[in-house]
Amino acid sequence: MHFNPGCALSIYKPALENKIFEYLIENYPDIKLHKICCRHNPQLEQGSIVNVCAGCDKRFSTLYENVDTVSLWEIIDKLDNFPFPDYKGMTMTIHDACPVREKSVVHKAVRSLLEKMNIKIVEVANSESKSICCGDSFYGELPLDKVHELMKKRAQSMPCNDVVVYCVSCIKAMYIGGKTPQYLVDLLAGQETEVQEYRTKEWHDLLDAYIKEH
Repeated sequence: MHFNPGCALSIYKPALENKIFEYLIENYPDIKLHKICCRHNPQLEQGSIVNVCAGCDKRFSTLYENVDTVSLWEIIDKLDNFPFPDYKGMTMTIHDACPVREKSVVHKAVRSLLEKMNIKIVEVANSESKSICCGDSFYGELPLDKVHELMKKRAQSMPCNDVVVYCVSCIKAMYIGGKTPQYLVDLLAGQETEVQEYRTKEWHDLLDAYIKEH
């Protein structure tokens, strides 16, 4: 088994990446850190990759043979020793990441984790298998102003101000759309979500540079 944190988390909060890996080692002593970006050959003959990023999940599972993927959310949900923070009934909406739109196991695990953290979920009309992209995936295909229009449209469809996301790029999109993003990794760690670099071009430049190096 290998843990691939994904380029976005590695850029966003590398300390959290390390914290997650330490927890996984406690439960799976033979797990190894895998830092090759999903856009490159993973150089694995076979094995399972535990991923955080929905995009990594889709690319690793569809582009490469003999590689199975499982989300971090499923792993934590199945274990019984995670120290869940208590959010005392805070109300939040979930934006499901489009690369795992067809993965009901991921949707169920995400919602189970939120319930274990005492978060009240108010579902948006288009969720899970019917989820609508936050807009970020259209970067490079549409003019930037159109991309931002899509981000605002998706964010404004959310019934709550606090929107749970499990993709770092979705943090940026929800912020641009006027909502307060709550990144699932941060929620699990009891930390506040940081928007950091949210300008779409500059954010993608950071991602591209990381991808080239890894």
